[in-house]
Amino acid sequence: MAIYVVMEPPGRSEKVDATAFVRDGFTWLGFLVPPLWFAWHRLWIEAALAFVVAGLLSLLGQKLGLGLTGSLLSLLVSLYVGLEGQGLRIAALRRRGWHEWGVVEAGRLDDADGRYALEAEAFSDQAVPPPRMVPDATLARPAQPGMALGLTHIPGRP
Repeated sequence: MAIYVVMEPPGRSEKVDATAFVRDGFTWLGFLVPPLWFAWHRLWIEAALAFVVAGLLSLLGQKLGLGLTGSLLSLLVSLYVGLEGQGLRIAALRRRGWHEWGVVEAGRLDDADGRYALEAEAFSDQAVPPPRMVPDATLARPAQPGMALGLTHIPGRP
């Protein structure tokens, strides 16, 4: 079973079917062709950065005379995109105003869509919104003034 992060657009009421499901985990296409994977998901700046960094690492390996090892340095970019690509995609959606509804566990994308529809329908009848998955920064405790020395000292307490 896979975990899908459900992202809803800023204007939920206007766009009924615009919910995005981002599969949490390793992305093989992002590993194999990082710039194209970024471009497919409209992450243009990330695509350009992946292309430039992979090229620079490959050139650096050639300048230092590392041979095949130098070319394999660009594999680091692919590995990073494979591991963190979906997280970068979620961060880009947040920057565009989307918010995280929650997570759904399902075997396929169609099953995740169906489970989300059932749960969203159940929550739409309630007056209280579902609990937030991400803590609200406005509810955080304010920073305590004072100097902190050592492991046992807590600022603001005697």
